[in-house]
Amino acid sequence: MKQSIVHITLVVNDYDEAIDFYTKKLDFTLIEDTYQPEQNKRWVVVSPKNSNSTTILLAKASKPIQKDFIGNQAGGRVFLLFLATDDFVRDYNNYLAKGIEFVREPKVADYGKVAVFKDLYGNLWDLVQFGEDHIMNQRLD
Repeated sequence: MKQSIVHITLVVNDYDEAIDFYTKKLDFTLIEDTYQPEQNKRWVVVSPKNSNSTTILLAKASKPIQKDFIGNQAGGRVFLLFLATDDFVRDYNNYLAKGIEFVREPKVADYGKVAVFKDLYGNLWDLVQFGEDHIMNQRLD
């Protein structure tokens, strides 16, 4: 059996502001933006450029309880969103230039280089360049 995780849902306040942030600030690609009239919502999918792995489904909060979790979907921890890169310094400097807020400065860990940044709603992400011997590095090849 072969399985994979295809999408991870991220609850957002507004589709268009989220698309703008992910495509213009993080340089992601907009994969799909389709209106679904039967549910009066949009199916919005973004992905890091040149990625063929898991994508992010941007889902607009539609209930008060969902709105309460925008920006804090993981209780203040990194939200299982680890953005792997093949050039940490390039992406870190690019994000700084675009006003991305880093809440933990770059450091070298056993598994590679890492820094933590906030998305437009305050969710925490790891920007990470895995070391050559780390298994996750193989996914960037």
